[in-house]
Amino acid sequence: MSPTSRPSSISRRAFLRNTSAAALATSLPPSLIAAAPFKSSFRVAVISDEISQDFDHACSVIANDFGLEWVEIRAMWGKNISKFDDVDIAKANAILDKYKLRVTDIASPLFKTDFPGAPRSKSSPVVDHAQDTHGASFAFKEQDELLDKCIALARQFKTDRIRCFDFWRLDDQAPYREAINAKLLEAANKAGKEKLLLLLENEFECNTATARESAKTLAAVQSPHLMLNWDPGNAVARGEADAFPTGFNLLPTNRIGHCHVKCAVLKPQTKSGFEWAAVGQGLPDWTAQFRALKQAGYRQAVSLETHWTGGGSPEASSRTSWSGMKEALEKSDA
Repeated sequence: MSPTSRPSSISRRAFLRNTSAAALATSLPPSLIAAAPFKSSFRVAVISDEISQDFDHACSVIANDFGLEWVEIRAMWGKNISKFDDVDIAKANAILDKYKLRVTDIASPLFKTDFPGAPRSKSSPVVDHAQDTHGASFAFKEQDELLDKCIALARQFKTDRIRCFDFWRLDDQAPYREAINAKLLEAANKAGKEKLLLLLENEFECNTATARESAKTLAAVQSPHLMLNWDPGNAVARGEADAFPTGFNLLPTNRIGHCHVKCAVLKPQTKSGFEWAAVGQGLPDWTAQFRALKQAGYRQAVSLETHWTGGGSPEASSRTSWSGMKEALEKSDA
């Protein structure tokens, strides 16, 4: 055997070390094997409470199982983030550091309330301001204080974006639309002075629900500090079946500052008129929507907001929807 063909002890040791590591990895349960980092031109995220109210567990799933670096925060430990105290904030930040996750935005309930002087909305909670679906309870008179709280939270969680709404949906919003827009402008300008952005979500139970309504609101509120939290699933839920591509093409894409990812299926025969679906099993076509966002130059967050509960549990449902979202993201690059 020539010197060049003789196996070295170093090579043998490396072989044994790699073999042992491989054997150990295959013996670990899947939950302890971290997924490879998911690469995307977007900031791919998940709203943590769509997985679990246990923030540590939700972050573990997002970082280790999904391979993501971003999270959207709305509620944890059964508490809406807008009601967090310093102890809650410190605990949450320690968990974010543990999993090396960054926060896309503060998913606040700002302006998810009745507009003063208007008729009671059919979407308003049954008990006045008792709660919405994420543990928030703020009357109109508390909204300015809530905005101040959200500005502080944005600083504490190192994000420059705060999600908001434009009040529970009215059957006829025309008499109040100018005043609603004025309130949005006032809040956006206040956020802008703090070098923050306000993200108006098109919410199916609020006054701006569809792509067409979003385009009108953005045209009326001419502030660089107000951007759209585009949610085509919500638009579909409000009955806008062509939210993508037709509705999307009406939007000023330079004013999209955040994007929620979920799917809906129209069910005209039901009371609500729709049902939530796993991503990839309803509208919109997320492969095409992701591709259109990229072509428009959008590089901010695309955040999974599962809503669908058909998986049997929030976590199982979110895992199924993440699988569909991941596939759509990968296909959009093809």
